[in-house]
This record gives sequence, C-alpha cells and structure tokens, in this order.
Amino acid sequence: MIATGVNQVTATNDPTAHAEVLAIRNACRELGSFQLDGCEIYTSCEPCPMCLGAIYWARLKAIYYANSSGDAARFGFDDLLIYRELQTPPAERRIPMLRIPNDKATESFEAWDKSGAKMEY
Repeated sequence: MIATGVNQVTATNDPTAHAEVLAIRNACRELGSFQLDGCEIYTSCEPCPMCLGAIYWARLKAIYYANSSGDAARFGFDDLLIYRELQTPPAERRIPMLRIPNDKATESFEAWDKSGAKMEY
C-alpha cells in the first residue's frame, strides 16, 4: 500500500476532498510523480465522475470497489445527475457553459507547446 485517503469534504469544506482524490494526491506525493502507472485503487464505492476523471489522469491500472453507484444513490450520493449532464450539450446544462471565441485564446497553449519546460501528461 502506497497511500490512503478518507472523505474530507465536510471536514475541510472542500467539495473535491473525496477519498479517491486524496489517496491519489497522497500516493503522488509519496512517489514523487504525477502519474501512478501500474498502481491500483481500492474504494468503498464506484467512483463518482470527478474521482473517475482523477483516476484516468493519474493513469491507474485498475479500480476495485464494493458499492455500486446505485447503492450510493439510495443513501443520497446520486452521481447520476453529473453523468447525465456530461451527455447534455454544454449550453443546455444546469450550469450553462458558454464558449467565448477569441483569436488569442490558444496563445497560452502555443506558448506551452513551444516551451522547453513542457512536460506532457
């Protein structure tokens, strides 16, 4: 075992402080890497969309969980709303996402792409 994490959302007033995210942060700190290639995560429940995204970004190789998202929904943890929102066009979501086109919008990406400090992830 490299690291652990427990839900700290209400204790820290941080909506991103889910157990999986904290375990990933702790493991990355322990290994000195932003990727966890070859690592696995064990969690009490099927990861929510945010945690699942973090797991993919960290490049974990497997997820083991006990409770399904359906089990979680019965206890008030309903991630179905977010999964549905991801299938909805951005401008039609409960929190609308409106793109503001700008000719200079990609300048920061272009600078990063040309940067000697660029590290792909």
